Amino acid sequence: MPPEGEVREIVCEAKTLCVSRFHGEIRAMDGVCPHRGGPLGLGTIEHGKVVCPWHGWEFDPVTGIGVHNSRQTMFAVKAEAAEVWVELPDAVANEVSTTK
Repeated sequence: MPPEGEVREIVCEAKTLCVSRFHGEIRAMDGVCPHRGGPLGLGTIEHGKVVCPWHGWEFDPVTGIGVHNSRQTMFAVKAEAAEVWVELPDAVANEVSTTK
């Protein structure tokens, strides 16, 4: 689980996620930047936005709304103690299972 104001890259069922903690809330979004495939989970949170480490594209950690009319898929999260559980919809699970 990331500390306040930070992000982490987590692979869940072969899906790369960007998990963040911002204002005490744990959130998870698709971890691949739509610009050039950068790893959002290896980025930072600056001025309230998740920032891609490759080219600086920014995304709201709560809504997934980003620059240039982009939007990251957000996933439901449940945090218990030091563990984070991310709910992947069936469509994502099916997509992941076919690419293994």
